[in-house]
Amino acid sequence: MPLIVVIDDDAGTRMLVSQVLKKEGHEVMTAEDGAKGLALIREFKPRLVVSDVQMPLLDGFEVLDRVRNDAALATTPVILLTSLQDRSHMRQGMTTGADDYLTKPFAPQELREAVSAQLNKRVRADAMRAQVVDKALQVALEEQRQKISALYEIRMAQSLSAQWPDSSTGQNKESFASATVLFAEMRDYGLWTQHLSSAELSDIVQQLYSSVGDTVYLFGAHTMQFVGDGMLCVFVDASDTLSVNHGLRAVRAALGLADATKRIDGYVRRRFADRGLPKFSLGVALHSGPVAFANLDGLIGRTGQTTPVGETVAAALKLFQGEPTLDWTIAASVQAARLVAGAVRTGRRALVQVSGRSKPVDAVEIVGLA
Repeated sequence: MPLIVVIDDDAGTRMLVSQVLKKEGHEVMTAEDGAKGLALIREFKPRLVVSDVQMPLLDGFEVLDRVRNDAALATTPVILLTSLQDRSHMRQGMTTGADDYLTKPFAPQELREAVSAQLNKRVRADAMRAQVVDKALQVALEEQRQKISALYEIRMAQSLSAQWPDSSTGQNKESFASATVLFAEMRDYGLWTQHLSSAELSDIVQQLYSSVGDTVYLFGAHTMQFVGDGMLCVFVDASDTLSVNHGLRAVRAALGLADATKRIDGYVRRRFADRGLPKFSLGVALHSGPVAFANLDGLIGRTGQTTPVGETVAAALKLFQGEPTLDWTIAASVQAARLVAGAVRTGRRALVQVSGRSKPVDAVEIVGLA
């Protein structure tokens, strides 16, 4: 319950006020003069002060003045008690910052009503401040959303522009000494093909990749293309990625893909409840290292297109096909994991032998952000 400090040099008044307030369930502390009362206020910071005006050492006006001039106490409600009938004293109390006053002798009900009014006023003020804070938070979140949307629009425009052939771009010579490759593919694809028609399976794949494509681009994918039933993305450091390294952006995109699979699984359960389908899930592989882009000009239907190539890409494509078979949702090579050390939570670890490599891939499970 709220703490109330009562200050009065008259023992009878202190006892009366304390008993009335305690019966209302309030915690009460008392002092017999203004100096001791002010010390209690400063130490315990009560929700309300009830103070006599005429007291030794410090009178009620002086206590009020010091409370109002202390930044930590300035908003504390103060009710003054006075036996003075002179309106000038009452006026002095109100103009110096008193919240209310009671003239002695007063009835217990008058005291209860005055105290309740001040405490309720404090509750309303706290509620209004909370509303102001909530509004400010909503504004800040909206500004952040708009900034993210603007960044996404810039990247999407760049991506769309890049799809038009331009002989001056020289993309066939593009290469990066450090990049992170993300490859995601459906698990148990063979089982799905046995239970669903091509049109039904195509619908599910479109549901997935249409929902995650925006996520991948939002986290700054340099390129994204589809390889069979999988999606291949490359993340590199660039001027518009806001100083977040390509490894961490790739991890965030991978976690976004993992969340998307839950939504797609729910969709599958609702639409194909009687088909006995396995749980819809992806295997998302991450590997970091050098990546180059090969120009596909001259190939049928490939004019003006490029594709990422190199050992880094090959390892990501084959990670979930190696031995032992990983049942993780997100697997990252230690090269990729080092780029996000301290920023992610990891789980299991395994040496995975993939075809075409003399040494196994040292892989760790990514389970979330730190």
